[in-house]
Amino acid sequence: MVQITENERKALLILFKNITTYYNANSLSKQLDISHVGTQKILKRFHDENLTISKTIGKSIVHKPNFENDYTEKLISFLLADEANKFKRFKKEFKTLSNDKNIIMIYGSAIKNYKNAKDIDLMIISEEKSFKLLEKNIKEIQEILPKRIHTIILSKKDFLKNTEGEKTAIIDIIKNAIILYGQDRYVKVIKNVTGF
Repeated sequence: MVQITENERKALLILFKNITTYYNANSLSKQLDISHVGTQKILKRFHDENLTISKTIGKSIVHKPNFENDYTEKLISFLLADEANKFKRFKKEFKTLSNDKNIIMIYGSAIKNYKNAKDIDLMIISEEKSFKLLEKNIKEIQEILPKRIHTIILSKKDFLKNTEGEKTAIIDIIKNAIILYGQDRYVKVIKNVTGF
């Protein structure tokens, strides 16, 4: 896939981030706010490029990312990094929390409307041995930021445990979060909970 359109970007991220939802052309078209035919073309291209797999459930053909294809994983990592690049302010403010093991996610009202947000919601997936250092770094960052930082720090194991069931708060965070750092690690974690 040499070039990818804006709607294709959005579609692939929706399929990836909505781990408990199966999308067919009709339901995906509503999320993208484009025609059913337009969505079918996107899904056909994804299928032709081996980016997605499909399954028939009842009368619907539903789609999920194909993580048997390494390119899919790399493309989604790139799309997440590109999405994070639109939030340079937060990338700069929380850069000290990043390393080669952490996943730094921002979600909630701050990414929708920073001016009216009461706080900044972060979720960090890390190793338990790093929790104290992360808490210390967050306190240091808090001293220079005007808004309160609300942080959830989880191990990969606890994060995965919290994705079980359809009514958990983590599912909402996954759908809406911006992955500031660790996109490739995040895709590796999420691919274990999404799919058929």
